[in-house]
Amino acid sequence: MKCRLILFLVTAWLACASNAVADKAVFAGGCFWCMEADFEHLAGVTDVVSGFTGGTLKDPTYNGNHQGHYEAVEVTYDPQQVSYEELLDYYWVNIDPFDDRGQFCDKGTSYLSAIFVADENQRKLAEKSRRAVVEQFPDRKVVTPILEASTFYPIKGDESYHQDFYKKSPIRYKVYRWNCGRDKRLRDIWGDRATH
Repeated sequence: MKCRLILFLVTAWLACASNAVADKAVFAGGCFWCMEADFEHLAGVTDVVSGFTGGTLKDPTYNGNHQGHYEAVEVTYDPQQVSYEELLDYYWVNIDPFDDRGQFCDKGTSYLSAIFVADENQRKLAEKSRRAVVEQFPDRKVVTPILEASTFYPIKGDESYHQDFYKKSPIRYKVYRWNCGRDKRLRDIWGDRATH
């Protein structure tokens, strides 16, 4: 009986510990292939999932209907290794915060940028980071909004090839990214702070 109790307590502690060191953040920054690739290179990030969020339509799909949704990524991270503030800083230098029609070569509402906040703490930190970008570019209009988090729908089923696309189809991904002008535009905006 004593062994069972100890085993139960250890199992419960491990479950709590694993939950305590994982957190999530949701960002939209145009093509989710690129956002996924960018965030997966950041130390402390344990998983990045491509999907849709921000709309009211249930179960959006890439090839079907995703009207009203943003292409987005759900970032799972270890807050002991990387903070939410650091994720925000990393996010900004991987988007064009001035584009109100989409991101880079991708235009349309599903390609708009946005930060989706899950609670008041994330909201305060996101607003602070946005103010810093506004102050850095006083002659430009920052259009990236901070929005309430809503249901995140991961890409799945027949469309699962979108997950980790940069790993599964590296040549196609690199050609797309280069042709889209993403990295050139990021360097134009952010200079040496751009991550590529």
